[in-house]
Amino acid sequence: MSENDQAGAPKLALVTGASRGLGAALAEALAARGYHVLAVARTVGALEELDDRIRAAGGQATLAPMDVTEPAAMQQMVQAIAGRWGGLDLWAHCAIHAAPMAPAPHIEGRDWTKSMLVNVEVTRGLIALLEPVLRQKQGTALFFDDARGGQKFFGAYGATKAAQIALARSWQAETVRTGPRILIDAPAPMPTAVRARFYPGEDRAALTPCKDEAARILALL
Repeated sequence: MSENDQAGAPKLALVTGASRGLGAALAEALAARGYHVLAVARTVGALEELDDRIRAAGGQATLAPMDVTEPAAMQQMVQAIAGRWGGLDLWAHCAIHAAPMAPAPHIEGRDWTKSMLVNVEVTRGLIALLEPVLRQKQGTALFFDDARGGQKFFGAYGATKAAQIALARSWQAETVRTGPRILIDAPAPMPTAVRARFYPGEDRAALTPCKDEAARILALL
């Protein structure tokens, strides 16, 4: 019997896009609530800083410096979850690509392609990979809405974010009786790097701290 099969072993929470913003705040809050956090992001330095904060507070984390757009890496991660942990208790999907704001006729092809890849295709692939391990633990998946679809200059981000949430809502409707549980929340405006790209010069002191939103979101569990 592995340590994770023993009574009292911590629950496992996967946070994709964990290096900063809401993802980092959720990772810290989950660790403080006794979860072992599997933190996925590309930025190694930011992950290490997150790990330092989690451990300083007495929590546990495993860093996974991976690119969510690499299917082989995601498959390896899910195999590790199944093999070491026997399933997944919580998945918080915070990974997002925020393309520059632009009028619809002037959206660059590379920005559109990357937005579709990260915001839509990656989400589809992760849902397919993670549903079995979430079911093993009767787990929960968290998605975060940002209703920019149809707003001017938000063509790439708004359209692909709307598609991501539409996919999550379909999964939610399909799993009401069978699980896993799918929660979709619309966080308050926060002082994140993504928002700063959209609203440069905004008074960030008027925004809701990420840690406060993380606490509110986890209360939904």
